[in-house]
Amino acid sequence: MVKICDTYCGKSHISLSLISDNINDVKIMARAIKEYDARLDSKKRLTLRGAKTMYYRVREKQDGTIELSPRVLVHPDAISQKTLKMIDQSVDHLKKGSVSAPVDLDELNKLLD
Repeated sequence: MVKICDTYCGKSHISLSLISDNINDVKIMARAIKEYDARLDSKKRLTLRGAKTMYYRVREKQDGTIELSPRVLVHPDAISQKTLKMIDQSVDHLKKGSVSAPVDLDELNKLLD
């Protein structure tokens, strides 16, 4: 079992929490650099002070905590390296002739009409 380490800094309590019992999988939460109270406005919106990004991933946990993670949106025309590699492999398979049977789209056309 791995020991959980709690530290205290001034008025705010900073807790380092343990995610896994396996020492190789231990992930510790980052220390808070800013802490403040916020409330929802009349339209149930929350304002973040000094937000670094425009988009956040929201995770609501069973204990009522809400976790925000900054997200960086990618241009829709950008293709990831993983996707490009998969396309190259598909083209290689097509050139070698190792492909599946043709798909009959007549059934789909009947459903769409």
